[in-house]
Amino acid sequence: MMAPRHAQHLKELSDSYKELLIPLSISQRGSIADAVSLKAEIIEAEKRAAENKVKICFRQADFCALSATFGEKFDIIIAMDNALPHMLTDSALGSALKSILNQVTPGGMFVASIRDYDSLLTEKPPYSPPYVHKTDNGWRISFQTWVWSGEHYKLTQYIIDDEETLQVSKFECEYRAVRREEMTRALLSCGCSQVVWKFPDETGFYQPIVIAKK
Repeated sequence: MMAPRHAQHLKELSDSYKELLIPLSISQRGSIADAVSLKAEIIEAEKRAAENKVKICFRQADFCALSATFGEKFDIIIAMDNALPHMLTDSALGSALKSILNQVTPGGMFVASIRDYDSLLTEKPPYSPPYVHKTDNGWRISFQTWVWSGEHYKLTQYIIDDEETLQVSKFECEYRAVRREEMTRALLSCGCSQVVWKFPDETGFYQPIVIAKK
């Protein structure tokens, strides 16, 4: 089993680096894991892993085509922090799930988190609450604006670093709001035998988590 402190460090890495996909083979690797990210921050993630004394082999891959990078299969694959809603169509989501579940061992699990789109689609908020974080040298403030079009929305992330100098940056991306029932159907159609949802009041994590058993 993975040591709790290692699991916590992996969670912190996933929380900090969006779209981080972490496949874990616990029985074979103990606390060693492979992590996949399509972002340039992978170098910084490697640095944080080393600082926390977590052994992670980072590989860059497309989670719609994991078999092109991984020959082995994993007991658990984790895709946290709303990675899957980057798939903007039913076919794209199905392709991603098939690719991921193809790398899960029989009896293994796929764990993912997405925003609570069942609620968000009712309200369609134009922005997210700001996140304020005290750094060693000042403050970091971030917030998002959301422009909706049906079940899709374009997100602009603003990051303000107020340290020795003031720096403002932003990036844009698009998401598709996927309801939990839709995600459940997609997972079952890809061969999962059981799909269970866990919610923040139960897990302490800020997004609903889906646990799918192969």
